[in-house]
Amino acid sequence: MKQQTRIELAVGVFVAVGITAIAWLALRTGSGALVGAESYTVTAEFANVGSLNPGSNVLVAGVPVGRVDKITLNPKNFRAVVSLLVEKSVLLPDDSIASVKTAGLIGDKYIAIAPGGAPDMIAPGGKIIETESDVDIASLISRFAFGSVQAPPPDKK
Repeated sequence: MKQQTRIELAVGVFVAVGITAIAWLALRTGSGALVGAESYTVTAEFANVGSLNPGSNVLVAGVPVGRVDKITLNPKNFRAVVSLLVEKSVLLPDDSIASVKTAGLIGDKYIAIAPGGAPDMIAPGGKIIETESDVDIASLISRFAFGSVQAPPPDKK
């Protein structure tokens, strides 16, 4: 009887430790702490981000290097301000271009960064100046179908 009590106690402790570890991992992953522990923030302003969401990927050359932290509206110029968490090991030249892209025809949105060639790098808390907004595929198809396709207006800074 005493042996069975010890086994039950050991199993109970093991299960409690396992549940605690899973809960801790879920909280850390949900907050982005495991992904963004060694990262810095940069911002970029877009005329239109479409359905881009916090948590979306940030890619350089197709390689994930960060995630979208938050999206807010600049009330002065009515542009979307996107805060990006980028891995500390990835240094972005200050003439880099950030674009809102779609994975596939109707897939998730993400930010693609095309690094520039400038010798100066964007400092943590800095801003990507050159941006390309989301292309609204449905609007483009309807314009094409009704014969009024025009070049979209350029992003104004």
